[in-house]
Amino acid sequence: MSSFAFVFLAVFTVVTALGMVAARNTVNGAMCLLLCLAGVAGLLVQLDAFLLAFLLILVYAGAIVALFLFIIMLLDMRGQNTPTRKGAGVLAGFVSGALLIAGVASLAVHLRGNLPAPGPVPVVGAALASYADLLFTAYLLPVEVIGFLLLIAMLGVIVLSRRTHPEEERSGL
Repeated sequence: MSSFAFVFLAVFTVVTALGMVAARNTVNGAMCLLLCLAGVAGLLVQLDAFLLAFLLILVYAGAIVALFLFIIMLLDMRGQNTPTRKGAGVLAGFVSGALLIAGVASLAVHLRGNLPAPGPVPVVGAALASYADLLFTAYLLPVEVIGFLLLIAMLGVIVLSRRTHPEEERSGL
């Protein structure tokens, strides 16, 4: 049963993440992000990390996605023709893909024969102090990087959806 639940949640998370990336409507993309975060929370529940799953739903799904929706609705992007930036999109996609391939190749080279044998994983339990200790010591950099990426994504939404006026285009502003 747990392997079926894992496969279902993993496929659900990947499909909703792809839906978020491929969505033409920004509100639909934000809703797919919400479902993707719910799938990740389900995977955390499978790992018996109930506190992390609750915090993910509370902080990311509750606050960050709501903030994205407020920004989208504040900018009121319905029915507007967004400016096309095909050259920049292709370049950004190429750079992102190259960095992804380089990262995966680097990880594969470094972990080629150094994988430890899987053994019993010690349960951390529901002690908040152990989570906080790990969060602010071993996992501080990944948490900071994720926060920085969310900030970049929010700024990207604002820049890409900025309305241009004809007089701004003539003056170069």
